[in-house]
Amino acid sequence: MNRNLFITLLIIFNIAIDQISKVIVRSTMVKGGKGQINVIKDYFQLIWVENKGAFLGMGSDMNPTLRLIFLLILPTIVLGYVIYYIIKTKELDRLSLVAFCCIVGGGVANVFDRIVFGQVTDFFFIDLGGVFRTGIFNVADLSVTTGMIMLLFSGLFNNKKSKEVVQES
Repeated sequence: MNRNLFITLLIIFNIAIDQISKVIVRSTMVKGGKGQINVIKDYFQLIWVENKGAFLGMGSDMNPTLRLIFLLILPTIVLGYVIYYIIKTKELDRLSLVAFCCIVGGGVANVFDRIVFGQVTDFFFIDLGGVFRTGIFNVADLSVTTGMIMLLFSGLFNNKKSKEVVQES
């Protein structure tokens, strides 16, 4: 498959999955804790909230101008640069390429929400009994986080690989 087509399809896939999930949540759930759905007891729940801030609501209390700059304009510029970078950098390994596409797709999906709705729809909540507990998040957040973890592994794997090549020489 053509590399640029692969990049485009993967980014669109991430955006589509996120937006479809949000449409389903908005059309079938009740907003707030009253409409929570226990998927796996209290460990994994669906709770619909609207988030005016960034990750875990950070920045939701900023004045509107700062929120526009830090949650819309700046992310759009960064996402544009990342798209440019992954298209131009042909040496990226497959894992890094997929990781960047997940990050861009998730980022674009949340920026889209901010433009269209003025806020981001969140609905996943995980609480493993005090051992691990998340804030309420969405598929786009999951895409970005997965992409970051994949980049970390890619960097570790490529670093180990390059050390092996140096030792062989």
